[in-house]
Amino acid sequence: MKKYVFKASGFLAAVLFLAGCGVESGNSGNDENDGVEAEADNNGNAEAEETEENANNEAVEAEYEWQMGWNSGLDDDSKGEAAKAFAEYVVEASDGRVDIEFFPNETYATSPEMIDAVQVGALDMALPGANELAGLIPEYAALSLPFLTEGAEEAHAVLDGPVGDDLKALGEEQGFVTLNDVELGFAQITNNVRPIEEPSDLEGMTIRSPNDVSLIETFNALGSSVSTMAYTEIYSGLSQGVIDGQFNPLLSIYDQNMQEVQDYLAVTNHTYYYSYFIMNADLFNSLDDELQEIIREGSERARDAAREFIASEEEAALERAEDEFEVVTYPDLEPFQEAVLPVYDEVADVMGEEMIQDMRDFLEEYRNN
Repeated sequence: MKKYVFKASGFLAAVLFLAGCGVESGNSGNDENDGVEAEADNNGNAEAEETEENANNEAVEAEYEWQMGWNSGLDDDSKGEAAKAFAEYVVEASDGRVDIEFFPNETYATSPEMIDAVQVGALDMALPGANELAGLIPEYAALSLPFLTEGAEEAHAVLDGPVGDDLKALGEEQGFVTLNDVELGFAQITNNVRPIEEPSDLEGMTIRSPNDVSLIETFNALGSSVSTMAYTEIYSGLSQGVIDGQFNPLLSIYDQNMQEVQDYLAVTNHTYYYSYFIMNADLFNSLDDELQEIIREGSERARDAAREFIASEEEAALERAEDEFEVVTYPDLEPFQEAVLPVYDEVADVMGEEMIQDMRDFLEEYRNN
């Protein structure tokens, strides 16, 4: 198994080396002074080398060695960008107290298993989908309700505001601290049966969905049967014809090379996908206040890195889709929105009518302002 570990040895060695060297003074023009300065320089260089060696030795022995896992790639992926931004900040800001080892693409375990592992402390951190966590915290599925938000700006406003704070606070009851969100983007539908222009085109298809009641009911309302196979199994499921199609943000589709085994893409933006950055609660609560603050700041940088990555790559991803799918459609969304309206009532008891209403009220006020 390939390991990706962020350590602070190089950073610390550079800082301590420069501190040991000090600032070089100008040439005095006096041979005797030059000899004294040369001897001092030699001693200083020797001390600096010793300091650098000590720094490297000390930095190897971090106070904390944490493991972080998720189900997609390390590069060209928003979870990977979030993980790197978090690790770079935390390792540097903690002055080498922390090393972080990455397990992308479910190399630690499946995503549901990683959630379990974080709960019991076998894994320190993970980046599971909000809809995956909804099995434990049903309210986490609320933002994935079909056509609830009309763009990333609205989704960010929900997550960054009081509703988002209420959502994050629910994590600790389940054994983890929900630090921040990690954006994946808006989902589009692919399949191998026919181009999608209207809701009836989805009837009879077998569509893969996360195990999220709001999304399962959405595609049931559109006439599809639903499979909840793991994200990393979608490619094989599509290539073997076990499922006809799936829905994911474009960058996630490319992350798993689904375009290689799918002919048709429909740009629907029907649900907002995001993950949560979670950490074992006992571990987080055992840290001193300074390190807890570093962790929280690191998660904010992770959130921002993911959002910046998605915003910078989405246009190119759509252009790429025109080349890599046989047919790309942009259906009129109003019939789809009408077809899935009953979903809101059907899932209210599961994920909490109050949370759904809070989101709707917040978005109504946000749009009015």
